[in-house]
Amino acid sequence: MNSIDANTIEILNHRQILQKVRRLAIEIMERNTKEHELIVAGVNNRGMHFATLLVNHIRELSDAPIRLTNIQVNPANPVSEEVTIGLDLSDLDGKPILVVDDVANTGRTLFYACKPLLDILPKQLETAVLVDRTHKSFPIQVDYHGMSLATTLKESIEVYFEDEENYRAVLK
Repeated sequence: MNSIDANTIEILNHRQILQKVRRLAIEIMERNTKEHELIVAGVNNRGMHFATLLVNHIRELSDAPIRLTNIQVNPANPVSEEVTIGLDLSDLDGKPILVVDDVANTGRTLFYACKPLLDILPKQLETAVLVDRTHKSFPIQVDYHGMSLATTLKESIEVYFEDEENYRAVLK
């Protein structure tokens, strides 16, 4: 862990994030080898970026059909606007779905991101995050995580994907 400033600690650097993505891609494929199609749904911008990284690595490992889509939810107030998903719900019915976000802090964003999926019957519903905080306020279990971290309630974790050459995750 490298210190960035007095209030920020780097918990994952670019190389470590790419290693975690590769490991998670292998783990996801191992658990889904018998599936004919996997739906990967990235939550908002950073979740979608992480989902895209995962899908690209999965495609290097397998030629199994993977559909990438996005879920849009207002993380600050998830009941203030409709949660939307980029694919028609009928295309998701009966299929395995992996909901992906960058961080599971309280679990609220992932919890509400699953709301549209309550109108269908997926074959299975799993979640993946780069960093999983161990104390959540919502009943979300993360199936795949790059790192699990116990933090204080006042601390937050942020992942930066803006610079393609300098991904990082920090604890604030």
